[in-house]
Amino acid sequence: MKLVVVSAGLSAPSSSRILADRLTQAVTSQVAGVDVDVTVVELRDLAVEIAHNLVTGFPGPALREALDAVTGADGLIAVSPVFSASYSGLFKSFFDVLDKDVLTGKPVLVGATGGTPRHSLVLEHAMRPLFAHLRAVVVPTAVYAASQDWGAEGLEQRVERAGGELARLMTGLAAARPAPVEWGDDVIPFERQLAALRAE
Repeated sequence: MKLVVVSAGLSAPSSSRILADRLTQAVTSQVAGVDVDVTVVELRDLAVEIAHNLVTGFPGPALREALDAVTGADGLIAVSPVFSASYSGLFKSFFDVLDKDVLTGKPVLVGATGGTPRHSLVLEHAMRPLFAHLRAVVVPTAVYAASQDWGAEGLEQRVERAGGELARLMTGLAAARPAPVEWGDDVIPFERQLAALRAE
């Protein structure tokens, strides 16, 4: 099972990456009996390639690798710092260069970090609508961490609840995924039947 974590923090280390790591740990600890392959995408390292892609339409190799990881993910954690009461421009630009149908039906956990609790609604008025537009399935619990939340009561409970929600969605989708069909000699695949009909 593949979990991709997108962090838009600009510093190293960043509070966005710290929150992303905690959410990742909450998800992986609540996925029972399944190995989780975690890929972290640090948008700070891809900023130049994202800008070039917006202008040229062609991703560089590192950005292509990140886009492929998101495309193949069974679940996504997306965390952004708050700038001007919304997600960062770098965060939005990354999702702008994704193919438009990549996130359809994909479970997503959103998180954000900021200096004050007053920006916590960024999750509901900016991030959730963004992923709804991309037709992703956003888990009910979104996690916002203001500066004073670190080490305070409540943050870890929200992290664990959100992680559990994403873990259950990911394992449910993996269980529901149909097994690959192996055609026997006596079974004619639909495509071959259709081709035969067209040839008549």
